[in-house]
Amino acid sequence: MGHRKLRLQEKRDLLLAGETDGGRKLRADVATAFPTLGTDQVSALVPGKEELNVVKLYAHRGDAVTVYVCAGNPILFELEKNLYPTVYTLWSHPDLLPTFTTWPLVLEKLVGGADLMLPGLVVPPAGLPQVQKGDLCAIALVGNRAPVAVGVAAMSTTEMLTSGLKGRGFSVLHTYQDHLWRSGDKSSPPSLAPPAQDTPDVNEEKGSVQAEPALQGEMKRLTLEGEDKENGEVQQQLCGEKSLSEAAEDPGVRGLNPEPTDSKTLQEQMDELLQRCFLHALKCHVKKADLPLLTSTFLGSHMFSCCPEGRQLDIKKSSYKKLSKFLRHMQQEQMIQVEELSRGVESIVAVDWRHPRKGSVLEGGEVRTIIINYAKKNDLVDADNKNLVKLDPILCDCILEKNEQHTVVKLPWDSLLTRCLERLQPAYQVTFPGQEPIVKKGKICPVDITLAQRAYNKKVTVVRNLEAYGLDPCSVAAVLQQRCQASTTVTPAPGAKDSLQVQIQGNQIHHLSRLLLEDYHLPRKYIQGLEKAPKPSKKK
Repeated sequence: MGHRKLRLQEKRDLLLAGETDGGRKLRADVATAFPTLGTDQVSALVPGKEELNVVKLYAHRGDAVTVYVCAGNPILFELEKNLYPTVYTLWSHPDLLPTFTTWPLVLEKLVGGADLMLPGLVVPPAGLPQVQKGDLCAIALVGNRAPVAVGVAAMSTTEMLTSGLKGRGFSVLHTYQDHLWRSGDKSSPPSLAPPAQDTPDVNEEKGSVQAEPALQGEMKRLTLEGEDKENGEVQQQLCGEKSLSEAAEDPGVRGLNPEPTDSKTLQEQMDELLQRCFLHALKCHVKKADLPLLTSTFLGSHMFSCCPEGRQLDIKKSSYKKLSKFLRHMQQEQMIQVEELSRGVESIVAVDWRHPRKGSVLEGGEVRTIIINYAKKNDLVDADNKNLVKLDPILCDCILEKNEQHTVVKLPWDSLLTRCLERLQPAYQVTFPGQEPIVKKGKICPVDITLAQRAYNKKVTVVRNLEAYGLDPCSVAAVLQQRCQASTTVTPAPGAKDSLQVQIQGNQIHHLSRLLLEDYHLPRKYIQGLEKAPKPSKKK
C-alpha cells in the first residue's frame, strides 16, 4: 500500500466501539491477529467510549481496503481478510511485530513503491528477528525503534541468512508518508531508543523459528553479539555461539572440518581467519558502488559468508578483540578508509583495490598439494566417484565463471587443478649466490638471441632480455667484445621499456652459448636462438 495511489470512496457507518457487536468483534479480531497484546492493550487500541470510523478505500489495482480510524488517525487496515496495524498504531506499540532495520535513505524508495531488498537491512547486535515466510513485520530506521513501514516477509530468517542477505526480503504494504498515513494527522515518528539486546539463543528464543539442523550452524555463525562502548563510540562485535575449541569437540563439526593441528595458537589461527575473510570479502563481494558500506553490514553480510564451512569467526578470540581495532589496522595498511558518518556508526568509504596482497610465492606442486589437502579436509571428494570434487562456496568464487555458478557443482581433479593454477598471478624468482632471491610478477621471458642483416649484407648478433637474469648488458657487451674480437654496441630494446639490447658484429652465437651456459650457468631452456649458431666447417 506504500506505493498504491489511494482515494477516498466513501465513509461508511459511524460505529460506536463500546459494547456494540462491531466493537466486540473488532477487539476479538485484534486479539487473535496480535496475541502478544494483553486485554488492556487491546481495549486501549480499540477503545470502548470513542467513536470508530470505518472507511473504505480503493487501491489503484481495485483492491478494497477497509480502514479503521480512531481519534482522527487510521489504526488498522484490512486487506483480503487480513488485519494489519498502521504506523500510528506501531508508534504506540513498537514491539507489536518483529522489527527489521534499514537506512534512512531507503525509506524514500519504500514510499516510492519499492519493496525492501535484503542488502538494505542493517544487522543489529542481537541478530535478525526470527520470522517465517509470510509473517507480518515492521521496518524501522537506524537509531530509532519507531516503525516506518509494514510488510510481509518474502522468506524466512534462515533463508535470509543462507542467501547472504541477497534478494527481496519484504513486500511492503504501508509506509510512513504514504496516502494511508496522510489520512491521519500526518505526525512524524516519535524518537524511540533501540532496546538493549542480548544475544538470542537461536533454538530456545520464545517465538523463534526452529531451523533445520544443517542451517542452525549457519544462523549461529551469523549472530551479532553485544555492544561495547569505547570513547563514546558503539563498537559492534561479532561471534558465533560456539568457540573454535568447542566446535572442535562437537562431533557434528569435527567430521565436517577439523581444526588445524599445527602449532599455532587459537588466537593466531583466528587472526589468520579474520584477515582471510576480510580479503576474500573485498575481492569477491564488495564493489565500488557498494561504498560507503557500514562496517557491521560488511562483517555480517560479506565477511561471514566467506568463512569456511565448519569454522566460526569470533573477533573476541583474535588479538584485535574488536572489529573497530581490526579495521583501523587495515586502514593503517592503507587497504581501506573508515569514517564515522554519524555518531557511533562507522562505514568503509574507500578501498584501495590495487593494494598489493602479501603472500608467499608458491610453486605449482605446492599449489596442487594445498588444493588436494583442502578438498580432503572439507570432505569435498565425491563418495561415488573419487575423480570428482564437489565445489564449496570458496572454490566456486575462485574458479567458476558467473554463468557457471548455478550449473557446475563438481569438477574432475585435473580440471580443478588447472583452473586454480590459471587463476593465480604468475611470478618468477631469480637467485644469485650470496644474495636474496628476486621475485617478480609475470612470466619470465627467455634470453632472446637473433641474427639480423645490416648494410652491405653484414650479419650482426642481437641479444635481448639479459636484465631478467640479473645480467648487465654493458658488462656482457664488454666480455663479448674481448672474446669475439668484434665491435659491440648497447642500445635500447625496441618495444621494451627500460630494457637494453647488445649487438655484436657477425654471427657470435657460439661464443654467446659458452658465455651464458658455462660462465653464467643459465639453464638452456631459458635461452632462445642457440640453434642458429654457425655449423663447424667440414675438414678437407
